[in-house]
Amino acid sequence: MTNPLLQDLPLPDFAELRAEHVAPAITERLAQWQTAVDAVLADPQAVDFASAIAPIEQAADALSRSFSPVSHLHSVADSPELRAAFLAALEQITAFNAELSQNQALYERFAAIAERPDFAELSLAQRAVVNDGLRDFRLGGVALEEPARTRFRQISTELARLQAEFEQAVTDASDAWQLPVNDEQTLAGLPAAALRTAKAEAERRELPGWVLTLRAPCYIAVMTHARDRQLRQTMYKAWQTRASDQGADPAHDNTERMEQILRLRHEAANLLGFDSAAHRSLATKMAGTPQEVIDFLNDLGARARPAAGIELDDLREFAASELDLDELQPWDLSYAAERLKESRFGLSEDDLKPYLPMPRVLQGLFERCTALFGVRIVERPEVATWHPDARYFEVLDQGTDLPRAGFYLDPYARAGKRGGAWMDVCASRARFGQTAQLPIAYLTCNFAPPSGDQPALLTFEEVTTLFHEFGHGLHHMLTEVDWPRIGGISGVEWDAVELPSQFLENFCWERSVLDQFARHVDSGEKLPDELYQKLLATRHFHAGMWLVRQLEFALFDFQMHLHYDPQQGGRIYSTLEAVREQVAVVRPPEWTRFAHAFGHIFAGGYDAGYYSYLWAEVLSADAFAAFTEAGLDDPGTGARFRREILAVGASRPAAESFAAFRGREPKLEPLLASYGLQDAA
Repeated sequence: MTNPLLQDLPLPDFAELRAEHVAPAITERLAQWQTAVDAVLADPQAVDFASAIAPIEQAADALSRSFSPVSHLHSVADSPELRAAFLAALEQITAFNAELSQNQALYERFAAIAERPDFAELSLAQRAVVNDGLRDFRLGGVALEEPARTRFRQISTELARLQAEFEQAVTDASDAWQLPVNDEQTLAGLPAAALRTAKAEAERRELPGWVLTLRAPCYIAVMTHARDRQLRQTMYKAWQTRASDQGADPAHDNTERMEQILRLRHEAANLLGFDSAAHRSLATKMAGTPQEVIDFLNDLGARARPAAGIELDDLREFAASELDLDELQPWDLSYAAERLKESRFGLSEDDLKPYLPMPRVLQGLFERCTALFGVRIVERPEVATWHPDARYFEVLDQGTDLPRAGFYLDPYARAGKRGGAWMDVCASRARFGQTAQLPIAYLTCNFAPPSGDQPALLTFEEVTTLFHEFGHGLHHMLTEVDWPRIGGISGVEWDAVELPSQFLENFCWERSVLDQFARHVDSGEKLPDELYQKLLATRHFHAGMWLVRQLEFALFDFQMHLHYDPQQGGRIYSTLEAVREQVAVVRPPEWTRFAHAFGHIFAGGYDAGYYSYLWAEVLSADAFAAFTEAGLDDPGTGARFRREILAVGASRPAAESFAAFRGREPKLEPLLASYGLQDAA
């Protein structure tokens, strides 16, 4: 049997990939990695970067190339067989990495290279590979003695399993829930596209009428537009109790997993000498101390909460007078806010959607990247993918038309696909000897699919989501670093990694950019200026409420990890309640279990790091200000952003990269202006 995961092809062979290929491929790649390590340690002459570091990095990349399509399919096209293979491989890889991180002899080889007199003669990227490797050894427990060494490895493996199970429980709980509806009046207010999707879902399940699900497009449509208050409450409760003790199926309950995850993270941090998991988290971030993070969030909270309170009072008054909602409940907020926006600005979501067909938005995004960064993007329909919705594109350098990178785009929601939007690595840029490897990305969203002969029509928020994820993709694809450990997004401080993604979102609000893609699906007419002015007027609508919600997430995450006490357990919801007391203006019912589906911090790598979104937004808002000062299409500014931010990866600290682009340290003012909070205390 030819194993597609071992063929070292430029792109994964998704057409041939099966669950039974996973175990032998991962076993083989790990054996190759171990052989490379053994060969380096057995060779007394392997004392420089080329002989001691490069073979290790090449073996690590080979494993990544074999595992990335498995991990990706687990997220977008899962099956029981693939899930079992993925979990077994994940456990095997985690155990290997945990043991390798504690290899004292290999650590000493890295350290010896860092201490060589000619270390300074290595390239900036090579020095970063060595220094990041030494840091990772220390964070992997290389200095621990038994029994702490073994215990740390056990924790690493157990955490990987628990975090994967957490995410699976959320996906399974979401997929398992359905709400059949036979009375069309119950669905009054829903957009036509949402009704068509619900009708198609019922037909797929061989049920009469319509079926509502917890896939994001359906849930958001109901919460924003459904006039039936009981329907909104039903959907809200199902969403807010997913994978919890309050949910429909106790088999998906994440309660015990959450407690174990927090306990193990704290224990691992203590074994390494950190006071908490939050302290350990900052070892790979820009922020220096927990207090620096807390002060940053508290400062934003002091500015945002008064504005949020005013916004909520205004919404309550409108809901009472215009919607007969005397007591505004959490399941009323999105519905009432959309009606207020329509009333105040004369703009509804459905006014914009006909001007935002997915094909045109995508083409406009590509044209923006051509103008900013000098790349041309073309589809390669002959490349096989895992689903008819998924497509492959090639990134070419403008002028030479030489391939620079590539990416898969999977934009639409469906069963068996994890919710949310993300960018992930398929392959990293690398050059091992004479072999050059192009960076390949996965870009995944969960938009409502096309309906009939009409293309998918996006909400404006979905447009910004697409730009956001593509910003991550550009960071990965336009790197000029040849070492996967520090190329693209890899190794970049977690509180800076959102800089390119949030930066690119800002262009969606600009008239000249919208003119590139905001064209009516039928007539091709540009977005009328009247609609654009209405859209622009909504930019700061409920910005305070949105910001305090983000602060609630960030403070909850950080405080929970910072103040974990093994004697008291996670105190998850008491911590959340204390944070809400401090910053929130909306208090949900006691039975909500938001944290049980908070995949970012329990499974997604943002533990004690959710604050990164806001921290990086300071950088991204200030970076975008450089374009508003020089001109949105200024080629020099675009080239400088590509050269100083996108190209360098983690070859130098993010603060140095920002300063190289902007010529100074970041300022807070552009962020406050983006929220309309310039005058906040």
